[in-house]
Amino acid sequence: MAGASMGLQVPSLNVCARKRCRLFWVSLVVLLLASSTRVAFSDSKYLVGLGSYDITGPAADVNMMGYAMMEQTTSGVHFRLRARSFIVAEPGKNRVVFVNLDACMASQIVTIKVLERLKARYGELYTEKNVAISGIHTHAGPAGYLQYVVYIVTSLGFVRQSFDALVDGIEQSIIQAHENLRPGSIYVNNGEVIDAGINRSPSAYLNNPTEERSKYKYDVDKEMTLIKFVDDEWGPIGSFNWFATHGTSMSNTNSLISGDNKGAAARFMEDWFEQNNSASSEGIPRRVSSIIPDVHNREHELLELAASFGSAPGKPATKILSVAQRVRSALRKADKPSFVSAFCQSNCGDVSPNVLGAFCKDTGLPCDFNHSTCGGKNELCVARGPGYPDEFESTRVIGERQFRRAVELFNNATEELTGQIDYRHTYLDFSQLEVMVPKQGGGGTEAVKTCPAAMGFAFAAGTIDGSGAFDFKQGDDKGNAFWKMVGGMLKAPNEEQIACQQPKPILLDTGEMTLPYQWAPSVLPIQILRVGQLVILSVPGEFTTMAGRRLRDAVKQVLTNDKNEKLHVVIAGLTNTYSQYITTFEEYEIQRYEGASTLYGPHTLSAYIQEFQKLAGALVRDQTVEPGPQPPDMLSKQISMLTPVLMDTTPLGTNFGDCSTDVPMNATYKRGSMVSVVFWSACPRNDLMTEGTFALVEILQGTDTWVPAYDDDDFCLRFIWSRPAKLSSRSHATIEWRIPQSATPGVYRIRHFGAAKALLGSVRHFTGSSSAFVVA
Repeated sequence: MAGASMGLQVPSLNVCARKRCRLFWVSLVVLLLASSTRVAFSDSKYLVGLGSYDITGPAADVNMMGYAMMEQTTSGVHFRLRARSFIVAEPGKNRVVFVNLDACMASQIVTIKVLERLKARYGELYTEKNVAISGIHTHAGPAGYLQYVVYIVTSLGFVRQSFDALVDGIEQSIIQAHENLRPGSIYVNNGEVIDAGINRSPSAYLNNPTEERSKYKYDVDKEMTLIKFVDDEWGPIGSFNWFATHGTSMSNTNSLISGDNKGAAARFMEDWFEQNNSASSEGIPRRVSSIIPDVHNREHELLELAASFGSAPGKPATKILSVAQRVRSALRKADKPSFVSAFCQSNCGDVSPNVLGAFCKDTGLPCDFNHSTCGGKNELCVARGPGYPDEFESTRVIGERQFRRAVELFNNATEELTGQIDYRHTYLDFSQLEVMVPKQGGGGTEAVKTCPAAMGFAFAAGTIDGSGAFDFKQGDDKGNAFWKMVGGMLKAPNEEQIACQQPKPILLDTGEMTLPYQWAPSVLPIQILRVGQLVILSVPGEFTTMAGRRLRDAVKQVLTNDKNEKLHVVIAGLTNTYSQYITTFEEYEIQRYEGASTLYGPHTLSAYIQEFQKLAGALVRDQTVEPGPQPPDMLSKQISMLTPVLMDTTPLGTNFGDCSTDVPMNATYKRGSMVSVVFWSACPRNDLMTEGTFALVEILQGTDTWVPAYDDDDFCLRFIWSRPAKLSSRSHATIEWRIPQSATPGVYRIRHFGAAKALLGSVRHFTGSSSAFVVA
C-alpha cells in the first residue's frame, strides 16, 4: 500500500508541476500583453475627448431662427437640441476643438463670449485660432442669439434665454470634452448618401460652365465624410460627419423645437450605439428589454394592474427631479463616457432635403423652373419631403438615411488619421476686400473688390423650402420701383454700391445700415483645422454645391502641391459666425435666392478662395498669420422687445400638473398608435429644463416601481404647449407619444414636469402624471 501510495504521488506531483509551469507561462504572456497594452496606451499619437450638452432653449413664445416668419414661434419640443464637441490634442503640442450645434448657425457674439469663458478657465489653451463652432442649420430652434439687426428683427430683438442656453451649453460640452481627454485613435471614411438632398436652384447651377459641371455626376454633393473616435481603453466613443443638406425637413408652420433631420440622425445614432453596446439593464436599452416577461397573453392581468394607478394630481417637485428622471440622465451613467455622434453641416446652400421636388399647392403641378412660382406667386410653390404631407415623417426619413450611411461608414472605417495637428485663423473685412480674378475673356488677372453687404429682391422671395411673401420671385435681376422705394426709406444705396453689387437689384443695403447698430457683419473669420489627413475649412456661411467644390479643390491644391497625398477636405458651413450665402460668380448672375443672399457681391467666392489659399499656404510653410480686424462685441447694445412671463394660473380647484384630458379608463394601445394626455401647465420659459425633460413616459417594473422609458429627447414623444388666448395666464401641455414598434409591452403612464411663476416672481416646480394604460 505504501509503495502503491508512493507510485500514485509521483504522477500527481508531475501533473501539479506541469500545471504550475503552464500557469507560469500563461501569467507571463498576460503580463507581456498587459505591458504591450500599456505601451500602446501611453504611446498613442492623439488625446481625444468628446462632450455633449443641452442647448434647447426657450420652448415658448420665441421666434424660430431660419425662415424669418414672425408668426412662427416656439410652443413645445419635438426633441432636444445639443452642443456636441470633440477635442483632439497631440500631447504637449497643438490641439483643436470642433463644436457642432443643433442650431441654425453659429453667432459671432456667442463665439466671442464662449472664448472669453474658455480663456478665464484655461488661459490660452483654447482660442479663436483653434476653436470652431458650427451650426447644423435646423430652422426649428429658438432665434434671438445673433447680434446683427437683420437676423433678430423677426424675434423682436435679442433673446437672452436663447443666447445663454447656447453659450452655457457650448462651454459645458467643451469642458466635458476636455475632462474626457484620453489616449485614442481616429479613423476616417467616406461614402455617398444618395437620397437625402436635391438641388433647389438647378437653373442657377446650370449657369456654371459646362466643362466644370461635366466633372461631377450630381448637381449636389452626396459624399459624407465621417471620423470615428476610439478610446484606447473603452473602444469607440463617438463619431462626427459632414454632409450637405438643409435643415428644412420641418416646415415654416412647425412650432416645436427640433434638430430637424441632422439632429434626428444624431439622436438615432447615439441610441443605436448605446443599445448595441451595453449589456447593462440601466439606461436606454431597458426600453426594448423584457422588463415584464411573457406579457403576451397577460393583457387582462396588466389591465387590472394598470387600473390601480389613476392619474396622480399635480404636486410640488424639485428642479433636479426632471434631470434625474431623464432617460439619458448623466446622473445614472457609468464611468465610461457616453457615445457622442454629430451630423455636421457642409456646403448646403442650394441643397434641399425635400427630395420629391417642388409643386404648386393649388394645381399639384411642378413649379416654374426658373422662378419657383405658381401663376407668378412664390407662396404657392412648396417642396415635398419623402414623408409628404407629414413633415415629422420627412424629418425621420432624411435623418434615418444619413444615420444608416453613417453607421456603415463607422463600422467599416479603417484609415487611421496620423500626422500633426495644426490650424490657422484670421479675420477679414469682406466689405472692401481686394481680389485678383481672371480677366473677362482671358489674358491675365485684374483687381476687383467685394462690396458692403446687401440683400437682393430674390431674398424676399424665399425658397422652395420656405417661400416669402408679396410679389417677390427668385431670379429677379431687375427689382421694382415700389420696393426699391421701401428699402430706400431705410437706406438708399449709392451708385458705387449699386454698381458693385450688379446684377443684384438691392432691396436692403444692410452693410451700410447702422441704426440702432450694425445690421449685417463686415468682419468675418475664416479658419483651417488640420488633424493628419483631415482638413476642416470653417466658413461663416452657406456655400452652394459648386462654390464648395471650388473652395475645396483650391485649398487641396495648395496643401498637396500637386502631390498624390491623400487628404480629406471638408467644409464646415455656418461656422463661428453667419453671413448668409456664397454662390459662384455664374450662379450670382441668375439671382435666385442664394445669389440674392450672397452679401458681398459677385466676387465673394473668389475672395474666400484667395484668402483660404493664403491660410493653407501659411499652414504648409508653418508661417504665422495676421489676426486681422476684430469683429465688434455689441452685446451691450442689444434691444429686446419680447414680453416677459408675468404669472401662471390654473382654474380654481386645480393644480399645476393636474390632468385636463386623461387616457380612457382601461385603455390598451397597440404599438404604432398615438397616446395623448393634456395637463394644466405653465410657461416653459420659467425653467428651460436644461438637461431635464418636460415630458416622460414611464413603464411599470414589478408592481410598484415606475422606470423612465422615453422623454422629450426621443423622436417618438412630443411636448406641445399652448394657451387658450395669447395673453392668458393659463396654459396646457399636451404630451403625445407615438408608441414605437420596439416598445416593451407592459403598463405605462405619461408624466409632465414644469415650473410655474407666481405674481411676485417666484418659480415653483411641479409634476403630475396620467392614469396608467397598457401597451400590448
